[in-house]
Amino acid sequence: MSRRERVVNTLQAGQAQLIAAFEALDDSATFGTHTWERPGGGGGTARVLEGGHILERAGINFSAIHGDAVPPSLAASHPGSEGRPYFATGLSMVFHPHNPYAPAFHANYRYFEVGHGEESDIWWFGGGADMTPNYPFAEDAVHFHRTLKAQCDRHSVGDYGTLKETCDRYFYIKHRGEMRGVGGIFFDELSPVGVGDFETDFAFVGDGVRTIEDAYLPILVRRKDTPYGERERRWQLMRRGRYVEFNLVYDRGTTFGLQTGGHIEAILMSMPPYAHWAFDYQPEAGSKEAEILTFLQPRDWADDKLSTVR
Repeated sequence: MSRRERVVNTLQAGQAQLIAAFEALDDSATFGTHTWERPGGGGGTARVLEGGHILERAGINFSAIHGDAVPPSLAASHPGSEGRPYFATGLSMVFHPHNPYAPAFHANYRYFEVGHGEESDIWWFGGGADMTPNYPFAEDAVHFHRTLKAQCDRHSVGDYGTLKETCDRYFYIKHRGEMRGVGGIFFDELSPVGVGDFETDFAFVGDGVRTIEDAYLPILVRRKDTPYGERERRWQLMRRGRYVEFNLVYDRGTTFGLQTGGHIEAILMSMPPYAHWAFDYQPEAGSKEAEILTFLQPRDWADDKLSTVR
């Protein structure tokens, strides 16, 4: 079995596993199936749930595409790839819960290969996972980060400190001066292109897909039934507005999908179903809404000193 076939199988198995887990939690709705083909080569399957009791929108999408020439945004940073054929596959997901006290979640894992299969001298894995709360629950951020750190610690290639710092820098809304959420781990290229070991990187990514359920599902279970009212809902929609700003202005995955002629509905699946903007809105001083803003700067959530935080 080729490298690309092994990655595809792992990502598709991860998609099926995660769909089963989240459908079991939100048994009021199921993930619909939309299979699409890309005119330039390849396609994918978008699995989207909307209007569930717990999840207002969730998507777990798989894609595998190929083309005759590496897209300009990647060719510019990867010498030797210009004008060459490529293959790209990935699993991307986002969860937007109904309850404002439950955080949103995003993850993706992807593989890119330049050339022809096993003869390719340019390949890399990218991806990661991050969480976006609306309200400040330190124990949630601690659980999330410690679960991801445990994943990293299981693999020689997983340097949690570096991957966390990269995530903090990437998921940063520059024009707002704040992170999109509490971060997680992120990497454009797990190993330097041309010198990485495929088996080592592949094992880390496969473990990453399996870790998603452990990292996020317990937090969603903990918060999904918390009582809330109109104030919390309004704040959730305001924070979702920031989520949209990041995705449309800074997200490189969105740019890549549009440049390669990807399926527009699958690309924009990450958007929340509802969001709100208000001119120069400031939360009330001393409120929980104001407190979450202190969470949106880099913090060492995995620090042992936070072991008893509540």
